[in-house]
Amino acid sequence: MKNIKKVVGNNLKYYRFQSGLSQEKFYEKFGLNPKYMACVERGEINVSIEFLNNLSAVLEVEITDFFNESESRIVESKRIDSKKRQEV
Repeated sequence: MKNIKKVVGNNLKYYRFQSGLSQEKFYEKFGLNPKYMACVERGEINVSIEFLNNLSAVLEVEITDFFNESESRIVESKRIDSKKRQEV
């Protein structure tokens, strides 16, 4: 398994993207600090199971979805595509 913090962060970002809201608007809507959550999404910090459980309720996903590497890969591929477009 890849770095679990990165997998969780990428999945969190994936499900946030699905909401259609920006990072700042999404997290402010639910009373979460956008700067802290940016660190979580980048896989820079550990979060508790309780915190993930609360996020799963907000995002209306199963807590186990945060550990799924296939959604994590989707976010990674979007980053790579975005970087390629910027280079052109």
